[in-house]
Amino acid sequence: MKKLSVIVPCYNEELVITESYRRIKEVLMSLPNPTEIIYINDGSRDKTRWMLDKIAASDSKVKVIHFSRNFGHQPAVTAGINNCDADLAVILDADMQDPPEAIPAILALQEKEEANVVYCVRKSREGESLFKKFTAKFFYRLMNYMSDVSFPLDTGDFRMIDRKIMDQFDRFQERGKYIRGLISWLGYKQIPFYYEREARIAGETKYPFSKMWKFASTAMLYFSKKPLRLAISLGFIAVLVGIVLAIWFTLGKIYGFSNAETGWTSIMTSVIFFGGVQLLTVGVLGQYVGILFDEIKARPEYIIDEKKNF
Repeated sequence: MKKLSVIVPCYNEELVITESYRRIKEVLMSLPNPTEIIYINDGSRDKTRWMLDKIAASDSKVKVIHFSRNFGHQPAVTAGINNCDADLAVILDADMQDPPEAIPAILALQEKEEANVVYCVRKSREGESLFKKFTAKFFYRLMNYMSDVSFPLDTGDFRMIDRKIMDQFDRFQERGKYIRGLISWLGYKQIPFYYEREARIAGETKYPFSKMWKFASTAMLYFSKKPLRLAISLGFIAVLVGIVLAIWFTLGKIYGFSNAETGWTSIMTSVIFFGGVQLLTVGVLGQYVGILFDEIKARPEYIIDEKKNF
């Protein structure tokens, strides 16, 4: 039987850890496969660390990784994959919005189709605002348009991956990972599993708008050069508009249908337009330079403070 690991990143999840462990354990006990749970404590500042240590002390099938500080959700998932020795792994958030009860059906589908990846597609998103639902739909469709790689729509990190995917994933060296994009980029056989997403069982979302924006910009810049091409296009348009305006004002001066010297509005419009294009272009270039700067430093993606039951 293939060994199965459930990778669970955690950050300030003291209100959900106990229920999370109970529900995941209940599901895993119903499976014939050898199983384990890998919790990654992403520098939590509440009682999450203490609660995870208590669970690990009572259950040897629970492994715990403690980060030295908060590094983020994607580094936490990366640490889980890097430290997983199972044949199959399910990536699952601790808030239980992605139900662990779906794991047997996902496992059965993976075995039937002999798939390398089973990515979970949300049919609905309970407990989320209209703004969150709209921005999520817009983001996935924008990513597909901007990227050279086709990504499944309406999917998160909730998925099952096999050993082949994990081995290839361990080769990635970049620091700013967009994991669901990287797994799609790998190829192999990837199939969907449709499910109803639930509301959080307790606590608050760990992805406010600021983090959502940072996550989206990282995903787009790491997987697409289209923003650079867009900046070039805007520069070309700006030059074209400038030429047209120059011809217009020159002919207007010659034939008397334009008083260029009194055209305050046209001058200000031109200055604002060209200035905006320049700032936008420099900003896009700056984002890519910033990515290069982070990658060249080659700092580790995360620091592990302690491991339990490894």
